[in-house]
Amino acid sequence: MYAACRGLSSPNETLILHLPRPRSKSPLSREIRAGATSRMAASVDTVLQFSSSTELSARVQPLVIFNICDCYVRRPDQAERVIGTLLGSILPDGTVDIRNSYAVPHNEFSDQVALDIEYHHNMLLSHQKVNPKEVIVGWYSTGFGVSGGSALIHEFYSREVTNPVHLTVDTGFNNGHASIKAYVSTNLSLGDRPLATQFQEIHVDLRMVEAERVGLDILKKQTVDKLPNDLDGMEATMQRLLSLVDSVYEYVDNVVEGRIPADNNIGRFIADSVASIPKLSDLDKLVNDSIQDHLLMLYLSSITRTQLSLAEKLNTAAQIL
Repeated sequence: MYAACRGLSSPNETLILHLPRPRSKSPLSREIRAGATSRMAASVDTVLQFSSSTELSARVQPLVIFNICDCYVRRPDQAERVIGTLLGSILPDGTVDIRNSYAVPHNEFSDQVALDIEYHHNMLLSHQKVNPKEVIVGWYSTGFGVSGGSALIHEFYSREVTNPVHLTVDTGFNNGHASIKAYVSTNLSLGDRPLATQFQEIHVDLRMVEAERVGLDILKKQTVDKLPNDLDGMEATMQRLLSLVDSVYEYVDNVVEGRIPADNNIGRFIADSVASIPKLSDLDKLVNDSIQDHLLMLYLSSITRTQLSLAEKLNTAAQIL
């Protein structure tokens, strides 16, 4: 059972979070079941994950994902994962807006976790000089889900901020997808005796523009020959758009044929999307005019460079004479 975390500050400001070992030698399992009867047994693993979500939600900016992936690539050879601090703000509707992050050096052992809190506080002060409105909203780690060490680290960030958010990012991009999950914790206790740390998954909203989505798609690939240019990015965007159109067409066809029930919210979203398309009477003429304007700008810039080069040569010749 995870007891309360105890901070031991050394002269170099490294926080040691100690995980006591269980007294019994044989591992036991713990089960907590809701119902008329409940049974409980001692357990080594007291980190309980539940799929049910709370009203709290998190909105993650793409910069945070890029920072986490970059820190994971630059991690020490012996480090299995990377942890760090999440910065952002709390929106009026209660959504946690995560806008920035930075890594925190740490070491994990069999029964304890060491955090460099001096580095953590220095980085926090540096960020707040640039963005004073950004405060600590939680912490992140790479890998799948939570572990025993995650419970100890979460206890430390609970001292920094009330109800911190724990963000996990799968930097391996298994199956071509980035598993991004967020958790909040509550303490389970029996009377005055703490039993476990319960991590509940909350909703994560990852919004990005098309350029950021192209960058995230590159991170998903194991090897990249070259970075895509504007034309490659446009091609990938159009392919994704055609795939979405095909999915919408299939959904509408299934609803019309009665294969699946209609959803009013989806219908309104499709209607708004169709209504947002501008009505263009002569698309070819607009495209040709845009191309001609672009070519005219290239011609004028070429004339300007030629005139500057000629003036420079005339000025040099005049000085020689």
